[in-house]
Amino acid sequence: MSENGQGGSSNGHGPLPYGRPTDGAKRHSHALTDGPDRAPARAMLKAIGFTDDDLARPLVGVATTWIETMPCNYNQRRLAEFVKEGIRAGGGTPMEFNTIAVSDGVSMGTEGMKASLVSREVVADSIELVVRGHLLDGVVCLVGCDKTIPGASIALARLDVPGLILYNGTIYPGTYKGRDLTVVSVFEAVGAYRAGKIDLQELYDIESAACPGAGACGGQFTANTMSMVMEVLGLSPGGLNGIPAEDPAKDAAARQAGELAMTLVRHDVRPSSIVTRAAMDNAIAAVAATGGSTNAVLHLLALAHEMHIPLSIDDFDTIAARTPIVADMTPGGRYTASDLYDAGGVSLVMRELLKRDLLDGEQKNVDGRTIAKIAEASRETAGQKVVLPIETPLKETGGLAILHGSLAPEGCVVKLAGHERTEHRGPARVFDSETACFEAVSARQIKPGDVVVIRYEGPVGGPGMQEMLSVTAALVGEGLGESVALLTDGRFSGGTHGLMIGHVAPEAALGGPIALVEEGDEISIDVAARRLDLLVDDAVLAQRREGWQPPVPRYPGGVMAKYAALVSSASEGAVTTGRRMTASGRSAGGVSVVPEPSPITGG
Repeated sequence: MSENGQGGSSNGHGPLPYGRPTDGAKRHSHALTDGPDRAPARAMLKAIGFTDDDLARPLVGVATTWIETMPCNYNQRRLAEFVKEGIRAGGGTPMEFNTIAVSDGVSMGTEGMKASLVSREVVADSIELVVRGHLLDGVVCLVGCDKTIPGASIALARLDVPGLILYNGTIYPGTYKGRDLTVVSVFEAVGAYRAGKIDLQELYDIESAACPGAGACGGQFTANTMSMVMEVLGLSPGGLNGIPAEDPAKDAAARQAGELAMTLVRHDVRPSSIVTRAAMDNAIAAVAATGGSTNAVLHLLALAHEMHIPLSIDDFDTIAARTPIVADMTPGGRYTASDLYDAGGVSLVMRELLKRDLLDGEQKNVDGRTIAKIAEASRETAGQKVVLPIETPLKETGGLAILHGSLAPEGCVVKLAGHERTEHRGPARVFDSETACFEAVSARQIKPGDVVVIRYEGPVGGPGMQEMLSVTAALVGEGLGESVALLTDGRFSGGTHGLMIGHVAPEAALGGPIALVEEGDEISIDVAARRLDLLVDDAVLAQRREGWQPPVPRYPGGVMAKYAALVSSASEGAVTTGRRMTASGRSAGGVSVVPEPSPITGG
């Protein structure tokens, strides 16, 4: 066994390796390791324990997003060891590397939250750079908190090398006074405390009980939504993502993922052969059917962009409108992601949707099965109540809708997971930042009937399009969740519920109509008609536009300024590899992308 645990019989001083035949699965790494000219590279790799035998095998990256700032990714160091065991068992040589993560739950409500969406691009860029830079033949991506999942999928799309994504698993729910808790329970408890409904001791007790161990936030929030999306898209092996982080079966799942990665490398099975437009439609249907996070709209649009698959924001509305909600999951419902796993997993949702041909069952998964075969193999726990028969769904139409109108010409997203109102008309309460709005909510200045408008928090304006969970949870905690509406050019946490509209585009910083709203203006929301309208005369709006000036950028330099200069509209997935359009339709910079002729080597 070599020093780094890779194994191999040669110690670097045995028979010369120069003439040995190249393993056919070393489609990229042979250029890094093979032949006399590559002796310097081999010398450096031998310095950390790799042997000649190790370097003669396919090199497979193990990308982790471990970080000590949250529970969401905390078990990945352990899981990486099991992934590497699987890669070795499959005849490959694993090379582990790390990238970043930003915790939405920890940073929410602070300036730090603006880094969250930006981190998706850094995750994608860094995985892409390591795999390209070291000519790896494949990659396993271990993911957890929200942006690491789409970030990893974007990297796989760009690289198009054999690989897969393994979610490190959901956290188990906490318990308090006989009820299950998630981190959203704590956010809502803050609102209840501010409203005088609970005291500090109860707030502390809820805080201390809500998150009992490792794993990503427990409801059908963004992390668990995107974990499910990866299984349905086919980039994650069927059934493995849903195993909770602290379930003993997770270690074996990680080893299985490593072995599977080697099968993909051997047979050159690439993401482009798995993720098709039909697979995208399947993923959207699964989000709709589980009341999943509206952030899936942003991330699937971005992934489709990277894979050159035509997909528009309005496709989400079309698919959701025909897809019933069949999973009773928090925040719109009652159960957590671990409850879904105990009930039988995501395959139960697939099974129900296939009954009405709402999924394309012939789409493939990296584990070699079709969606139909995965659904057929589902094992339902007797008496489970998480997934309902599609004949008696929780709701006849899916958990999101896309609205247009005078306030959102490019569209916006509303979540409809439970029994939310579908109409609202009221006076605008206008805030130019989430912080200003949260202060007003905390001071009990928002009244029933109001339409809360938070702007200049979009991809460019924030920058980074931060989530508004602190505000929305505080409104719910104060008892205003059913009597006010909120709209923003920022985003919402997957834990948000109530009549909340996000991703309003064009955003305020680019001169979108949301920039022209003034305090007291009447706003109309009509979900059935798919409309979001500002009820102000066109002449008045034209006069306001003449006096509007773009805001001074909040960050003059660094990564945030770079992101603001490149990022596209939320209606296009907030990508940084395209051209951005202003509210007037003019190009506002960005870069043009030419698809590469082949992965890794570019030729």
